[in-house]
Amino acid sequence: MPHPYLSGDGPRVLAHRGLVTPEMAAAGVVENSAAAVAAAAATGAAYVESDCHLTADGTVVLFHDDSLERLTGDPRTLAEVTVDELRELMAARGGLLTLTEALGSFPGLRFNIDVKADAAAAPAGALIGPHWRRCLLTSFSDSRRRRALAAAQAVPGGRRPATSPGEHGVAALMLAALTGSRRLAHRALSGLDAAQIPERQGILPVLTPALLDTAHAGGVEVHVWTVNDPARMRALTQAGVDGLVTDRADLALRLIRSQGPRSSPV
Repeated sequence: MPHPYLSGDGPRVLAHRGLVTPEMAAAGVVENSAAAVAAAAATGAAYVESDCHLTADGTVVLFHDDSLERLTGDPRTLAEVTVDELRELMAARGGLLTLTEALGSFPGLRFNIDVKADAAAAPAGALIGPHWRRCLLTSFSDSRRRRALAAAQAVPGGRRPATSPGEHGVAALMLAALTGSRRLAHRALSGLDAAQIPERQGILPVLTPALLDTAHAGGVEVHVWTVNDPARMRALTQAGVDGLVTDRADLALRLIRSQGPRSSPV
């Protein structure tokens, strides 16, 4: 039985940090903002992939980078600013979303949350716990991911959100696929609902037919990031990929609708 987060037909479109069209970008809207998430929802996306950090005063916010420099020009890190300071910086850039606000303001969306800082793991997990049915928790750090999952399950009403492996977990899955070992595959896929991976890591292929088959045999979906070219979107879904993480959810949804729904193989 798949996790409730993965109910419904695929392929799934996960709006990467929301949706910022070229027109929105020209108007100053940035990724992971309230406007970007609202745009993803308005275009029909059911899933939003986002990231979280913890502010200096302990608020979990949707933000990708450790530093504010790239998006706001402020040289400080997320851990050095309060939520009010960050809200002021984001006011002209589409508006700040805390994780609490995101979950409360968009009850129809399913959130894919990548925990970017150790300090954010337990607080983010605790906020997601009551919303476990419509959330997936992940992190490049598997230990951070496990701490967030534990915190989600520890709160009243909380159960395990869906989850995808970190770097070590993906490496274990790649090894299992390469060797064809059922024992390694069982170990690598245990407790997972999706494997969210790039097509390649440098010159090394990550997505392979063997990895796709191994994941599906273990009841785990495969979602590929970050896919913005419609031709690649089409090729990947035709190859059996279950989800596309994309900056252009509008284009991906248009493509998926033209192809028609597909029942998940897992």
